[in-house]
Amino acid sequence: MNQRTRNRAPLAIAAIVLAAAGIATATILGTTSHESPHAMAPTRAAETDQNFYFVMADRFANGDTSNDQGGLGSDPMVSGFDPTNAGFYQGGDLKGISNKLDYIQGLGTTAIWLTPSFTNKAVQVEDQSAGYHGYWITDFTHVDPHLGTNEDLAALVNAAHDRGMKVYFDIITNHTADVIGYQEGDRTAYVSKDERPYTDASGQPFDDRTYAGGSDFPTLDAATSFPYVPVLVPGEENAKTPAWLNDVTLYHNRGNSTFTGEDSQYGDFSGLDDLFTENPVVVDGMISIYETWIKDFGIDGFRIDTMKHVDDAFWQRFGPEVLDFAHKNGKEDFFMFGEVFDTSRALTSHYTTTDDIQAVLDFPFQDAARTYASKGGSAQSLADFFAGDDWYTDADSNAYQLPTFLGNHDMGRIGGFIEADNPKATDGELLARDELAHSLMYLSRGNPVVYYGDEQGFTGEGGDKAARQPMFATQIPDYLSQDLIGTDATQGQDTYDTSQPLYETINELASVTAAYPALRDGAQQPRYADSGSGIYAFSRIDRTDNREYLVVVNNATEPKTAQVPTWSPSTRFDAVYGTAHAITTDDSSSVSVTVPPLSVVAYRAADLMPLSDAAPAIEVTAAAPAADAPDRMSVTAAVGADAYAEVSFWAKSGDNWEYIGTDDNAPYQVYHDVSALDPGTTVEYAAVVADNNGHSATSATLTGVVADPTISMSSPKVGATLGSSPVISAVVSPGRPGTSVSFERRVAAGEWETIGTDSSAPAYSMTDDASGIAAGTDVLYRAIVTQGDVTVQSTAVSARGGAAAQPDEVALPGTVNSAMGCGEDWAPACDQAQMVLDPATSTWSITVDLPAGDYQYKIAIDRSWDLNYGAGGVPNGPNITLSLTADSTVTFTYDDATHLVDATGGA
Repeated sequence: MNQRTRNRAPLAIAAIVLAAAGIATATILGTTSHESPHAMAPTRAAETDQNFYFVMADRFANGDTSNDQGGLGSDPMVSGFDPTNAGFYQGGDLKGISNKLDYIQGLGTTAIWLTPSFTNKAVQVEDQSAGYHGYWITDFTHVDPHLGTNEDLAALVNAAHDRGMKVYFDIITNHTADVIGYQEGDRTAYVSKDERPYTDASGQPFDDRTYAGGSDFPTLDAATSFPYVPVLVPGEENAKTPAWLNDVTLYHNRGNSTFTGEDSQYGDFSGLDDLFTENPVVVDGMISIYETWIKDFGIDGFRIDTMKHVDDAFWQRFGPEVLDFAHKNGKEDFFMFGEVFDTSRALTSHYTTTDDIQAVLDFPFQDAARTYASKGGSAQSLADFFAGDDWYTDADSNAYQLPTFLGNHDMGRIGGFIEADNPKATDGELLARDELAHSLMYLSRGNPVVYYGDEQGFTGEGGDKAARQPMFATQIPDYLSQDLIGTDATQGQDTYDTSQPLYETINELASVTAAYPALRDGAQQPRYADSGSGIYAFSRIDRTDNREYLVVVNNATEPKTAQVPTWSPSTRFDAVYGTAHAITTDDSSSVSVTVPPLSVVAYRAADLMPLSDAAPAIEVTAAAPAADAPDRMSVTAAVGADAYAEVSFWAKSGDNWEYIGTDDNAPYQVYHDVSALDPGTTVEYAAVVADNNGHSATSATLTGVVADPTISMSSPKVGATLGSSPVISAVVSPGRPGTSVSFERRVAAGEWETIGTDSSAPAYSMTDDASGIAAGTDVLYRAIVTQGDVTVQSTAVSARGGAAAQPDEVALPGTVNSAMGCGEDWAPACDQAQMVLDPATSTWSITVDLPAGDYQYKIAIDRSWDLNYGAGGVPNGPNITLSLTADSTVTFTYDDATHLVDATGGA
C-alpha cells in the first residue's frame, strides 16, 4: 500500500467515509456538497512526506566551466560573471547539481527545489548586479545559459527521478526582467488607479478588477491607457520569450512599488516589469508556459514567487488549471506552494482557501521556530503558534502540507540568526541551537526545507547576497571571513562534508521520519508547554494502526522535566530519537519526561491506544466572523472525551450541506471562507465526530451570520495638516466584488458634503481640493462603504487646513557628499548635506558643484538612516544614480509628498 493510499484510507475510520459514498451530491459555493453531514477523513496528500533541499544553482557546484560567462564574453557588466563579486554569477550550474546528487540524497532529500533556472537578463546595469538568482527572466522557455541547457535540465530531472527524488521549479508569474522603460523617466514613482485610472483604447476609464478572472478584457493603447507611456529601447522590442511578453500593454505600467497598499499588486519591483495579471491573455500565457515544462520535462511541482503581489482571480484560475493539467499528464502527486512573505495566518491561509493553491511557504513557522530555538522564547508561545494551524484547514488542504523552513535566500540563514541572537554563545551552544531548530522542523507537521549550505553550518550576516554563499571555494572576502557552525572549515574550500555534524543530524532526522511516517504526517496533538523557555511537548498519532508517538523539545540551557499527558495509559514508550531511555505512562496516561538542554527526544508507544466504546458527544459551540479576517467564519466544536477524535465541519447557506474541512487535533476549529456570500447571510453549521473505532456522532446545528464590511479611514492621520491636495483613503474588509466607497467632508461647523466616490479595488481613495480651506480650520472626513444592500460608515477623522507638515531636516547622503565637503560619503548627519525648505513650493533643495563622474545618492530624514527614500520614492529603496559627462552645477529638489527627488543642471 503506497503512502497516498495509506494516508487516505485509515483503518477504522475508513468505514465511515465509505458508508457515506452513496450520498447524493450537488454543488454549492463552487464546491462539492451533500444532503447531510457525515464524517470525512482529514486530508493527507502524498505531499505531506517530502524533505526539500532548496538550492540556488549558481551557488551550488560548477560542473561545466565553459558556461560560466553564459556565452556573453568576458566583460562582467555584460556577462554577469564575476566570482569576486557576491552580486554576480559565480559559476554554479545544473551539471554541478547532477554531479552532487549523492551528496544531496545523503541528507535524506526526497525533493530538490531549484531557484528559477530560466534565461535571465544577465546584468541590470541600474542595480550594478547580475541575474544569478534567476528572478530577472527574459526567456521563460529556455534554461539560463550560465546554468546550462534544456538538455542539462532534462538530464538532472531524469537522474533525480531514477533515484526516487522529485524536482521542483521556482516560478514567477508576477514580473519579468526590467526591459520596459517609461517615456516620462525610468523607475518612476507609483501612480494610483484613483489618481489615474486605466482607460481603454477609446479613452474610456475602467476598473481592471471588473474583468479579472473573466475571458474578456478591454483593448488598451500603449500611448494613452496608462499613467506612464511604456517604451522599449531600440533592439529590445523582442527581448522576451514567448513573444506575447513583448506587448507593453500586458504590464501594469504604474511605476515603482512601495510594497504597501494597492501598489503592492500593481507596482514594479525596483523597475522589474510588472505583468497585468488581471488580463486573461497574461493568465493564459503563464498557464501555457508552465504546463509546457510539466509536459516536456516531467517537473514535479512549483514554488511560486511573490504570490501576494498577484490578484486573487489569477490564482483561482492558475492553481486549479495547472494542477488538472499535471494530473492528466501523469503527475498525480504534483504539488504547488506559494511564497507569501508574511507571518499572519489570516493572510497566508487566504491563498490556500480562497485562492485554491495547495500550500504556502510557512513563514509564520520560521518566525516561531527562530524565536523558540534561537532566541530562547517561551514554549507557550510556540504552542500558541501551532494552535493557529486551524486557519489552513479546509476541504482539500491543511497545515500538514505546508513547507516549513528556518531561513532562505531572501531573509537570511538560520545559522546567521543564531549567531546574531546569541553573540556570546560558545561554538557548542551555536551547534546545539542549530540542531534544535532542525529537529523541531523535522518532527513537527509540514514538509521540511533545508536551504543549501545550512547543513554545512553556513551563517552570513543578513539576507539576500549575504545569505547566498557558494558551496564551492569562494573568492569573495565577505564570505571568506564568515565562521561556519559545527566545523573549523572555511569557505575558502569546497564544502560538501558528509561528516559535518549538521549534515549528520539532518540525515538522522530524515531517517527517523522515514522509518516512522507518523512523525511526518501524523495528527499533531499539543500536550504540554512551559510558560517561559523550556519544554514543549506534542503527540503525533498514527491513525493507520492507532499508535501514539511523543515528541518533547527543550530550548532551555539546562535540563527540564515535565509531566506530560498522553492517550496511552500504562504504556511503554521507546526512544526513537535523541538521548533518552524508555519511559512508561501511568494509569492516567501521564508520564514524566526529562530532556537535556537544547535537545529533542521522541518516543514510540509499544502498545496501541485503547479503542473507543462509543462516539463521544459533539457540539458546535461558536460560529462567528473571525476577528482577524471578517470574510472567514470561526467555527468551533467541543468533543466530550479526552481521546483521539476527528471532527468534520459542514456548512449550509442554501439547500445542501457543504463539507468545509476536518480537524484531527483538539481544540477543534475551522475558519470557513464566506467571502463569496453577501453580508447578513445566515449560514448553518454542523460537526461530525469520528472516534478511533468506527463510531461517529453528529452535532445539533448552530447558525452564524456573515459579517457586514468594516471600514476605517487610513488617510489623513488624526491631527494632520492637509496641504492643498490631501489624499483621502479608507480600508475596507472584506473587499467583496462590487464594493464602492463614498467620501464625505465637513469644514468647521458646516454640513457634511460628499466629495467623491471610489469603486476601484483594492484601494479606496481620492484626492481632495483643500486649497480653499483656511489654515487652522478644523476638517472632518469620513467614508461610507456599500456592499450589496449593506452600507457601513467609518468613524470620522479630524484634520486641519494649512500647508502640509514637513520633516525637521532632509539630507542628501551619497557619493556626492565628499564633493560637498562632508569628509566622507553616505553621511546623512553631515551639515553640508542638509537641504533647504522652500515654503512656497513645499519642496527641499540643495545645489552642488560636482566633477564629471558617476554618483549614487538617497534622501534621509532628520539626519538618520531610520527613514530614507531611494529610487522611485521607495522607502529604503535602491540608490538613485547620476552620471555627469562634464563638471556640473546640479540642483537636487525633493518633494516630501511623493518622496521623489529631481536632479537638474547636470551635463
